[in-house]
Amino acid sequence: MNSAGDAFVFPFRSPNWLATIVLQGLILIIPIIGFIALLGWLMVTLDNLRAGRQELAPAGFHLGRGIVLFGVQLIYGVALFVIPGVLQGIGSAIVSQSTGVGVLLITVAVVLEVAATRLLAFLTPALISRTSAFGFTGGMDVNAVWQQATANVPHTVLAALLVWVASIVGGLGFILCFVGVFFTAVYGYAVMAGAVAWYEGTQQVPAPSAAV
Repeated sequence: MNSAGDAFVFPFRSPNWLATIVLQGLILIIPIIGFIALLGWLMVTLDNLRAGRQELAPAGFHLGRGIVLFGVQLIYGVALFVIPGVLQGIGSAIVSQSTGVGVLLITVAVVLEVAATRLLAFLTPALISRTSAFGFTGGMDVNAVWQQATANVPHTVLAALLVWVASIVGGLGFILCFVGVFFTAVYGYAVMAGAVAWYEGTQQVPAPSAAV
């Protein structure tokens, strides 16, 4: 990736890009399995970009790679949102008996949820990078993820914004056509792979052989 903007255009340089996106989009229709396959497809696409090939991964069930990133993201999500969720649940349960306390707990929960959402977005580029390169243990090395994310904060923020924009692009299929979201989502995840590849290129990030 020569620039951050290349993340949005490189998928169209890949041979048979349209067929690849369509086939991966059809796989995405399968509940849960399709999403895990898409995460694996992102990781293999990132491998290609690391190797200097601006090529999308072949469409398929990349479950071995995908389940690793799925597990890491799930654990981070639970860890960051469990406390706000508990506080919101307690606040909602007692708001009718103790309005002041209930509203306070709900307010604190909302503030924590917003903070957790921002933090997770900030960590996502480093999280994908380390999980793709080092596997489950790499993604769960919280200290290493944090060090990578904070090594160059402006680039991390820009990469996080690219990932966020990619997720919005991925959801455009709902506006165009409900079924279309499966195909725009695949393109969005290709953009995410490009964003992470650019992000790695701006830092001195080790790029070992792909972890399984």
